[in-house]
Amino acid sequence: MNKNLDELEYQIEKLKHSSTLIIVEGKKDKIALQKLGLSNIMELNKKPLFHIVEEIANSNDECVILTDLDREGKQLYSVLNSNLQKNGVKVNNKFREFLFRHTKLRQIEGMTTYLESL
Repeated sequence: MNKNLDELEYQIEKLKHSSTLIIVEGKKDKIALQKLGLSNIMELNKKPLFHIVEEIANSNDECVILTDLDREGKQLYSVLNSNLQKNGVKVNNKFREFLFRHTKLRQIEGMTTYLESL
């Protein structure tokens, strides 16, 4: 079996069994992750980022940011990452970095289709 597929499935399982908050851009991203069995997912929903950062900092000490791996998603990630860390929230980048380096996936909403194609 494909080593990257094994690692991807392992990363998803780790997230399934943790209480870590997962931040995604929109509804389709959230639905795709829910199909994989993930929960504790927050959509950005065009809310002002400072509201989101405050909300997360008040209720979580760790999160995973799964914005898309396109230009806009990278910008969102950068702003969220720095502001969350300034507010004492640990940002776990392992899953995002794995997706970026070892898969062709660039849109989180396409994750279920991507997994099916492997």
